[in-house]
Amino acid sequence: MSRLSFFKDAGEKLIGRKPEEIAAAPNVEELEANAADAIKTYIGAQGIDTSGLTITFDAAASAVTVSGDAPDQATREKIILCCGNVKDVRDVADNLTVAAPGDESQWYDVVSGDNLSKISKQYYGDPNKYQQIFESNKPMLSSVDKIYPGQKLRIPPLA
Repeated sequence: MSRLSFFKDAGEKLIGRKPEEIAAAPNVEELEANAADAIKTYIGAQGIDTSGLTITFDAAASAVTVSGDAPDQATREKIILCCGNVKDVRDVADNLTVAAPGDESQWYDVVSGDNLSKISKQYYGDPNKYQQIFESNKPMLSSVDKIYPGQKLRIPPLA
């Protein structure tokens, strides 16, 4: 199991309530289950098969735990990104297994002033390889110009 930290105040607004409100509610289990279902639905909306995934949300910790089987390393990493790039999620516990293991990507937290060319130059030494970063983060990224501070990106090994 590994844990990956995310910027809690950035990402898709899926949960509907602040984690501290959920944790204090009398029906906390129901609200946590609803948040987990929203995250799983979001993963499915990205074109990723969710049939073998189990997702839980712990409101008190602002954490998601994801388990199940991923067909390959890239899909595993996209599932983790989908779970973590959600507003009010601080940590993702990765309990996924991979059917076809591969080289792991590096992770990058976007800061103000970043663009994919700048990130590409930092990791690959060539700003023109930004397309590889873009492609490896699709469908979560819909445009090379739509990244935001606090977002976490996959930086795959050079192909």
